[in-house]
Amino acid sequence: MSSPVTTAGPRSRFAPGKAIAWVYVAIVLVVTIFPFYWILRTAFSNTVALPTDPSSLLPVDFTFGAFKRALGLASTAEAQAQGGSGASLSTALYLRNSVIYATVQTALVVFFSALASYAFARLRWKGRDAVFTVLLCALMVPGILTLLPNFVLVRNLGLMDSFAGLVLPGALFSAFNIFFLRQFMLGLSTEIEEAAIMDGASRMRIFFKITLPMTAAPIATLSLLTFINTWNDYFWPLLVTNGEGVRPLTLALGVFKQSSPQAAPDWAGLMAATLIAALPMLLLFMVFGRRIVNSIGFTGLK
Repeated sequence: MSSPVTTAGPRSRFAPGKAIAWVYVAIVLVVTIFPFYWILRTAFSNTVALPTDPSSLLPVDFTFGAFKRALGLASTAEAQAQGGSGASLSTALYLRNSVIYATVQTALVVFFSALASYAFARLRWKGRDAVFTVLLCALMVPGILTLLPNFVLVRNLGLMDSFAGLVLPGALFSAFNIFFLRQFMLGLSTEIEEAAIMDGASRMRIFFKITLPMTAAPIATLSLLTFINTWNDYFWPLLVTNGEGVRPLTLALGVFKQSSPQAAPDWAGLMAATLIAALPMLLLFMVFGRRIVNSIGFTGLK
């Protein structure tokens, strides 16, 4: 009589490659998240007490005083007692300036980029491919090289220390935006446009009534990316603005750092101000981050 044959189930084998991949992901995650945690840790610390335990992973002498100083809510005596300068910081004014600057810049550059993308993708005109090749070359030009010509232009036009001077150089042209939208528009069906042309619709009407609604997803993605990039801009506003009435929130960090009369900066207040400046963009990216990734990937497949 033969004995029954038993079959062993599949064993989970140790995969060194998979383990290495997880270790790598963990390292990248820690390196990415730790700076944000350190900002939080420092922001909730007392500047005076920070040197007593600089390597602590927890807030040193936990307090909300840094946020009160960054928002201009602390009195001079209270701010100086916690290591701050007591100088007033117009956070609300800087925030308003950032919203105006980022919103106007985003609206203009995305609109003109959409118009140019439509011309490259849907219209037939002499020299189109050559002009687009030159446009692609513009993607390889570092932005720092255009700062001086743009500064001279803004100064000669008398637009220094104004929102027009802030917005003008970047409002009319973006090589990346044009390339991004063109790739999407090339994949759109031409049947609807041909039917509209047969019905007597003009190219501008087709653009506004047909093409723009069909490209709403990539336009929303570009708008978000442009808004974040403009919000984080520092060097250009530093060049063309002088007064608080126009300067965006990113420059408030430098003003806050320079206002400290002590030997060391108000690190807790500076980190609190940094968190306040970055928080709106972090929230936007957390909410719309998946849409950005999906839209970029879908456009690449086109």
